[in-house]
Amino acid sequence: MTDLTYCTLDDLGVLDIRGPDAKRFLQGQLSADVSALMPDQQGLAGLHTPQGRVIAVLRLQCLAEDHLLAILPAVLAESVATRLRRYVLRAKVVIDDCSAGFQVLGVWQASQRRLQVIARNTALPDGVAVGAAAWQLAEIRDGLPQVVAATSDHFVAQMLNLDLLGGISFTKGCYTGQEVIARAHYRGRVKRRVQRFVTQSEAALLPGSRWTLPDGRNIEMLIAEKAEHGGQELLAVTALTAEAAVAGDQPLLHAQPAALPYALPLD
Repeated sequence: MTDLTYCTLDDLGVLDIRGPDAKRFLQGQLSADVSALMPDQQGLAGLHTPQGRVIAVLRLQCLAEDHLLAILPAVLAESVATRLRRYVLRAKVVIDDCSAGFQVLGVWQASQRRLQVIARNTALPDGVAVGAAAWQLAEIRDGLPQVVAATSDHFVAQMLNLDLLGGISFTKGCYTGQEVIARAHYRGRVKRRVQRFVTQSEAALLPGSRWTLPDGRNIEMLIAEKAEHGGQELLAVTALTAEAAVAGDQPLLHAQPAALPYALPLD
């Protein structure tokens, strides 16, 4: 009997990044320390504009020193690949959107959770299949952000808690958006961050939609999913305190704060 549980994540795509300069190239484009990623390891990283805003959140998988995969929402895959190719110049690296040929699975085994990429003509694993909603709920409860087309280029890296999740290195040197991200880090001026909430509302909480909480804070939605016992759980970007909020005229959402597995800085 297997202890493996899995789901298919059809909304995710895959970039194949290979060549002798693959790691060095990504080191200058992404916020994480790609050079530290060892074969068979996965890591979180952000791709940013020069203004420090998150274009995409990537899950990197290191296959070898010269070969990595980047997992991201399928709707962003081709545009991200095109953007990265602009900066290749003389680097010996090839970037392909291979989403059509690969499938992404969410896998739980031995109390651990990870993404797995398989060829589309490969048999699914021998395990218990569940719906993708289970993975989405786990992502929300772990406070792991994702941006899609509706939220790309909306948030500075720290607003998505990438600094708290190992998705930013403040010691590795330059990358696109580094100056703005470092300034926000050292000056401590990030007043809005991803937070988790629960609600009994059945409203469609679409990515990028904006709402007002009962305490007057405006929120911008990232991810929402129906909970097992009714209602919804969600991740949204909002002010850290009600005192810092500026009430708006967005629809009211009755939602209560819920815990994250990491602490949010209050300054």
